[in-house]
Amino acid sequence: QVQLVESGGGLVQAGGSLRLSCAASGSIFSINVMGWYRQAPGKQRELVATMASGGSTNYADSVKGRFTISRDNAKNTVYLQMNNVKPEDTAVYYCNVVIRRVLSTRSDSYWGQGTQVTVSS
Repeated sequence: QVQLVESGGGLVQAGGSLRLSCAASGSIFSINVMGWYRQAPGKQRELVATMASGGSTNYADSVKGRFTISRDNAKNTVYLQMNNVKPEDTAVYYCNVVIRRVLSTRSDSYWGQGTQVTVSS
């Protein structure tokens, strides 16, 4: 089995910073893409940022220049550094990791439990 544990959410004032972490554990053979998504009340889940195993990144236009995704492959952990946050960043943030498990020939997508980020104006 694979487990994803998120941490780092909370309440922050507009203009402030927050850092999210997501650690994967279990029977992991390799990790491909690691990323962050968010879902605000009444809205669909949307991509925030992703990072491939080779280091290439992809960001939503709304967070470019403010958020930075990074990963520590030795710790199977992905981070999201959120700077200059805005009230519209308020949402539940979910990590998503594409993992190939030990003894498996395919990769599967796994989701974290979600962590609430609330930005006050």
